[in-house]
Amino acid sequence: MAMPLIRKPFRFRRRSKLFRMSRFEKVVVFLLVLFSAFMLLPLVYIFNHAFKPYEELFVYPPTIWARNPSFQNFVELFQMTSDSVVPVTRYIFNSLSVAVLSVIAVTGVSALCAYPLSKHKFPGDKLVFATIMLTLLFAPETVSIPRYLVVSHLGIMNTYWGHILPMVAVPVGVFLMKQFIDQIPNELLESARLDGAREIMVFLRIVVPVILPAVATIGIISFQSAWGNTETSTLFMQDEQMKTFPFFISTLTTNMANNVARQGAAAAAALFMFIPNLIIFLVFQSKVIATMAHSGIK
Repeated sequence: MAMPLIRKPFRFRRRSKLFRMSRFEKVVVFLLVLFSAFMLLPLVYIFNHAFKPYEELFVYPPTIWARNPSFQNFVELFQMTSDSVVPVTRYIFNSLSVAVLSVIAVTGVSALCAYPLSKHKFPGDKLVFATIMLTLLFAPETVSIPRYLVVSHLGIMNTYWGHILPMVAVPVGVFLMKQFIDQIPNELLESARLDGAREIMVFLRIVVPVILPAVATIGIISFQSAWGNTETSTLFMQDEQMKTFPFFISTLTTNMANNVARQGAAAAAALFMFIPNLIIFLVFQSKVIATMAHSGIK
């Protein structure tokens, strides 16, 4: 006996958001995607430029894509110092060490400075905060000589402290972290103290988790500043073994007999300088967006 044909109820498929958009919205989305692709062109150019052989580095008009990619530029970069006392890996190690230690020092000092300014009122606290904000008006060149005198009198020339200490004071970090700490209710901190928590535990268990977006943002800023800094190597380091990778890059094409020599090594070094900044930003971009949103709401 034939089984009766059972028809499944017809279900309307939910249309995707793209099909439910108006024509104007579709045009806007298309333009945004096109603009985003255009913004990615410098990134694509940096990556491809590092893999271009010499005959493509000086092509006019310049091309974005490498036609015959090669690792020769990276080989040249590492072979340049094969016969010297200080290899290129030493410069890279110095830069990584200084950048990591600078991030730790800057975020720690900024948080420890912002916490008392926000939650521990004392005579002259507003004047101290206003003075910190006033330092934003000074150009970096105006403090170069005082900074050199301080580093010289402290006796930290040719040491890692000479790289790190001049970069510890970041007024923007103090400002952002103070804005976050201001949002913490005083009653919450007082209840923790009544429960027997010490001040250091209140700071670590309550304050630090709240300011993590600001910590990530200041960490990115301080890393980029330390990673690309050449001032400390130029002014405070006479020992070649204590200089950083950006300083080494600045010497690649200077005092050369022509404009062609070492351009391939410079392109590979530029990629080395760019990749850590890209990775750090991609990892912490959500925290940066949260910081900017919080600052705007405040």
